[in-house]
Amino acid sequence: MRAIAGAALGVGALGACLFAQDPPQQPLFKSESELVVLHVQVTDHGQYVQGLSRDAFRVYDEDRPQTPKFFLSEDAPVTVGLVIDSSGSMARARDRVIAASTEFVKSSNPEDEIFAVLFNDEVRKAIGDGSFTKDPMVLGGALARAFQPEGRTALYDAVVEGVEYAGRGSRDRRALVVLSDGGDNASKATLKEVITAVQSSNTVIYTVTIADPFDGDANPGKLKQLAETSGGQSLKAESLAEVREVFQKIASDIRHMYTIGFEPMNTAYHAGFHKLRVDARMPDGRKLSVRSRPGYQKAHVGP
Repeated sequence: MRAIAGAALGVGALGACLFAQDPPQQPLFKSESELVVLHVQVTDHGQYVQGLSRDAFRVYDEDRPQTPKFFLSEDAPVTVGLVIDSSGSMARARDRVIAASTEFVKSSNPEDEIFAVLFNDEVRKAIGDGSFTKDPMVLGGALARAFQPEGRTALYDAVVEGVEYAGRGSRDRRALVVLSDGGDNASKATLKEVITAVQSSNTVIYTVTIADPFDGDANPGKLKQLAETSGGQSLKAESLAEVREVFQKIASDIRHMYTIGFEPMNTAYHAGFHKLRVDARMPDGRKLSVRSRPGYQKAHVGP
């Protein structure tokens, strides 16, 4: 598929980083050499650990140590996409989802650029020209116009579209927030193709499950798989009233992430899946809890 192939080009096709003193308006690094980008969440007994330096982290590709080429501490601007199920099963959730999405933007870094994708039988951009916004009211208005619950569910196609859309953003960090019940009965893409697209991108995915116990197509396990593949997190809204609370937690989580980029070196080159490991320690050597993606897809290069 053309969409999948385009996403596969996003395995950190980035370049050297310059440390910015002012809030960045443009990407800090450009596409010159191939880098792998990791979004890393660090906690200690469940609490975010802030203020760590580059020296606190160790990155391993296939168990071989790597040298970071750039490092961003918490709360750098992000390109964030909301990927929202608008199939018939979401009719009851529509108004709360729109309100929660608006609050999500208000709680995000004011320099974040936001977009939204809606999906039922087809995938549609909420902002018709495929652009981005920082304004919560602009996003809320776009969702109110475009969110008309009906039809089936093309979840996998929507995630692929979201990964590609995020790749067109100007921020160095990329994230998707996917709201669905995990079912898919209308996509052209397969789950395997979606997993490959996610592994080949530098986008972290958070999933939010609103499950209807009477919906036979619901599959929260697939949402969890997508999130864990990217180094993100899978959350569940037990009721419609909890959607806002879950969105707020994700906004906070994104703002407390570190970002590390490295160009693979001192490791056996091979196409396909590469395992990754990130360690983080306090200055006194105490090991911290780390969440990041478990690996990435290396595209075949050469004849």
